[in-house]
Amino acid sequence: MAEYTQVTNGLAIDRSERPGYVGLLLALGAVFVAAFAGLSFVSNEQAQPLILGLLAVLAMIGVFFVFAVAIGTVRFAGAGARNDLTKILADSSADGLLVVEESGRVIYANERYLRLSGAEKGAEVRTVERLFTGGPEISEAVYRLAQAAREQRTATEEVRLSPALGGAREFGWYRLQVRPLPRPGNRVATLWSVADVTQDRERHENVFQELQHAIDYLDHAPAGFLSTDRSGAIVYMNATLAEWLGHDLAKVGSGGLKLPDIMPDAVVAMLISASGPPGEARTETLDLDLRRRQGGTLPVRLYHRVAFGPDGTAGPSRTLVLNRSPGSGLEEGQRAAEVRFARFFNSSPLAIATLDAGFRIVGSNPSFLRLFGERAGPGRGNAASALDLVAPPDRARLEAALAAAASGESRALDVALAREGGRSARLWISAVADGDAAEDERAILYALDTTEQRLLEQQFAQAQKMQAIGQLAGGVAHDFNNVLQAIIGYSDLLLASHRPTDPSFQDLMQIKQNANRAASLVRQLLAFSRRQTLRPELVKLGETLSDLSLLLKRLLGERVQLEMRQGRDLWFVKADVNQLEQVIINLAVNARDAMPDGGTVTIATENVDEAEARRLDLAGMPAADYVRIEVSDTGTGIPPDILDKIFEPFFTTKELGKGTGLGLSTVFGIVKQSGGFIYVDSTVGKGTTFSIYLPRFVPEAEAEAKPDQKEERRAADMTGQGTVLLVEDEDAVRAVNARALSARGYTVLEAASGVEALEIVDAHEGTIDLVVSDVVMPEMDGPTLLGELRKRRPELKVIFVSGYAEDAFAKHLPEGESFSFLAKPFSLKQLVETVKGAVQR
Repeated sequence: MAEYTQVTNGLAIDRSERPGYVGLLLALGAVFVAAFAGLSFVSNEQAQPLILGLLAVLAMIGVFFVFAVAIGTVRFAGAGARNDLTKILADSSADGLLVVEESGRVIYANERYLRLSGAEKGAEVRTVERLFTGGPEISEAVYRLAQAAREQRTATEEVRLSPALGGAREFGWYRLQVRPLPRPGNRVATLWSVADVTQDRERHENVFQELQHAIDYLDHAPAGFLSTDRSGAIVYMNATLAEWLGHDLAKVGSGGLKLPDIMPDAVVAMLISASGPPGEARTETLDLDLRRRQGGTLPVRLYHRVAFGPDGTAGPSRTLVLNRSPGSGLEEGQRAAEVRFARFFNSSPLAIATLDAGFRIVGSNPSFLRLFGERAGPGRGNAASALDLVAPPDRARLEAALAAAASGESRALDVALAREGGRSARLWISAVADGDAAEDERAILYALDTTEQRLLEQQFAQAQKMQAIGQLAGGVAHDFNNVLQAIIGYSDLLLASHRPTDPSFQDLMQIKQNANRAASLVRQLLAFSRRQTLRPELVKLGETLSDLSLLLKRLLGERVQLEMRQGRDLWFVKADVNQLEQVIINLAVNARDAMPDGGTVTIATENVDEAEARRLDLAGMPAADYVRIEVSDTGTGIPPDILDKIFEPFFTTKELGKGTGLGLSTVFGIVKQSGGFIYVDSTVGKGTTFSIYLPRFVPEAEAEAKPDQKEERRAADMTGQGTVLLVEDEDAVRAVNARALSARGYTVLEAASGVEALEIVDAHEGTIDLVVSDVVMPEMDGPTLLGELRKRRPELKVIFVSGYAEDAFAKHLPEGESFSFLAKPFSLKQLVETVKGAVQR
């Protein structure tokens, strides 16, 4: 039974029915020949009925043939019939082939499938679904294939059948595949193929078993073994090493165990950064301590081998690990000494290297490689000499120190490294005694990274400079305030005696206006020195910035866009609203000037909780709750060489006459005086971002005393009565203030110092209604004077005047002390109003 279907004369006929069809065709042929022969011997009248009968028989045969074609009993092979070559290829295939129609009817089976299914004739051929039956896994696989056949797609499954087909073996592995076969007339059949893959499976299982044996041998070897990839992840570790270190092998290879988990960081940096000539391999020997998972260390010796790829990068490593824990043996003392030295050398945070007579690096520890980079390794890259590791300006000094070490002299020097990032180090060079030196070792180079120390020193020096400048600015501002106070005071006196129609009136107004401008400059100096007068209050930044946005848009101009990004539910802060607005305006104007061709200024606010502040880890800012204000621009950016100078007073990059250089110093002072912090981040060509962090303020209902009523309007009449003790060390200021108060009807007692004021109080027998005192004076300052006055006259009312902030001296007064405050410079009108209000209370 070479085939189940046979092609004959263009018809595909089932082989089991072929004899009946052939006989029927022969009989019909004989009848037709006999009929036509008989008609030739009869007359026309007799032949006519016979011809009609013959035609009827032919019609019946045609109807029968059409019906047979319709039901598939008789089929036309035509161009779709297989030729003899196709038949030979299919019947000689090593896989069993079965073709099934959509209805499930088998139309072809090759010899291999007939043998696999055990069929002897076509009627006994079973489909794959009936041939492969067994456990659930077989049924599920066959079901998936049948589903794929119904969906006219290709699918493959492998099943294990027990016993095997034919019963010759205990079990067999078979690969089953289905794929659709398009046929003429838009009909589709399914080709099933069955391949016996038992031998392939057995071969794979044998290879797997051999591999398992090899892994078992390696796992139980008396030495440790591990392999790592380029990122430092451990992709393999044998059971011996895992047992030594107390790690679970299940974590190895799944990304759960890395070199930093078992080795010092310096050693890890050296191993994963190795590079070498393409196509070569290098083996290094290292003595170090590995970390155990439960704690403690394990002294080991590593034989670390790395092969380098075509680009010179390291591939997966092969590392042999020898346990060097204390044991027994004649060489135990020497071994213990080697372990102790290796532990010190490889784990020391001090970078150490040995040099030969040509200053070339012979050996180095991991800390040396981490400090100086890959070039610092012995015989690696172009690091032929230790001189290549320092910046060119320092090479001459290092060469002199190395030459001195060759003659037995030890030296120390600070150098800048040749690596990028501006790192620096302190070096110690010492000679190696001839009796202790190896053949190629002549000097030992010790190095300590001083980069962070140098940065801290620079920051400390900068902080000291800023503090000195702030003290200078505060002192200058105090003296300048007194001068301005006298100018403004005498201007007010002259203005009071001149009418607006007087020719001198405009000149006096110019004097006062310029004095006020100078007072504004003094306030900027005091803001930088953090001594200006602030009136802190509860501020909701969202509302403040919204109110300020219209002014900012006018200041920025048409070519600069303003974008506001307000955070939700912003916390309260406590600050002087006017000064805070000045901070935002200064930063926005600077951003505008940094974008001459236009751009975008973005002002964003958000809450920063304590956890986020701790994560940011900004220098000098403790972890707490803050509200952050960011002012960003898309301008030219700030070069790194001037970034550290931007908060210095009078430092400016603008042209002469276009800026005083006090804008950012004022911003710095206001933020600091408000208890906040300011940081800057800038990239040249991309823009600058200023970040302000103001501490969160939590208002307490009982502590927030709201004013019961608005202050009553001051009376137009500023005259008054009473005795006022005026204490001021600046003669001009004391004189003009005394004149102003005397002109309003007050009796004024003048004192040039606190000591003189106490003498006047002791000598004056009458009532003193008010004391107006400066804060900063020689011999005795204002707070001290107030303490002495309270001893003599506890009910005495006091007004302090100062150019410094109220908080600067209020903390030196006794708790609960009551006083009024007037900030210098002030007008005579402000002085008179404040004095009258204090006397009447």
